[in-house]
Amino acid sequence: MTIDAVIIEPPKSADAAVIWLHGLGDSGEGFAPIVSAFNLGHAHGIRFIFPNAPEQPVTINNGYIMRSWYDIKSMNLLERADMAGVLASEQRIRELIEQQIAAGIPSERIILAGFSQGGVMTLFTALRLEHKLAGILALSCYLPTGDRLPDGLHEANKDTPILQMHGEQDDVVPVSAGLLANHALVQGGYRAGWQTYTMGHSVHPEQIVAIRNWLMTRF
Repeated sequence: MTIDAVIIEPPKSADAAVIWLHGLGDSGEGFAPIVSAFNLGHAHGIRFIFPNAPEQPVTINNGYIMRSWYDIKSMNLLERADMAGVLASEQRIRELIEQQIAAGIPSERIILAGFSQGGVMTLFTALRLEHKLAGILALSCYLPTGDRLPDGLHEANKDTPILQMHGEQDDVVPVSAGLLANHALVQGGYRAGWQTYTMGHSVHPEQIVAIRNWLMTRF
């Protein structure tokens, strides 16, 4: 199985990777400009990978075909995610991670990140992954299993730092949904941090600075 992606190579030979998953209806191209906003300079070795989700009908959008990691069946948090689609996308993301490992980047030098629906996939995949990651970045998202951790958890990332960020005025994924995920993670013994910003369902300039600083602590 292959997946298409926007790949931004570092100025020097890659020795780390960030796999960044976009939200519903977006694309890898949509989030790729964030790399230049990080102002990482010319000495870093971080490869940024922005995969494109497959195009498929989305129930809550009247079956309109768009890029989506899984079908969203309902606005009800506990019934929102089509788990068959979640599992299919998990396999795609796992393949990307395996590709980076095969290319010589240890899993401990890989960060999995995502916004909105991409953040949902980030949490789900990382919690079940058998490879230890450098970090897990989950922006404006929730757990696909609602208020509980998913089945099939793996211990590999039990101690991996998780950074959750959310907009206080988010009217797409309510901040309460992100807090439910954070509570489940903390109760499950994960190292899950939580930050909020005065914004809606978006990315704030102050947040970009905080993400950059966090990335630098992981590599």
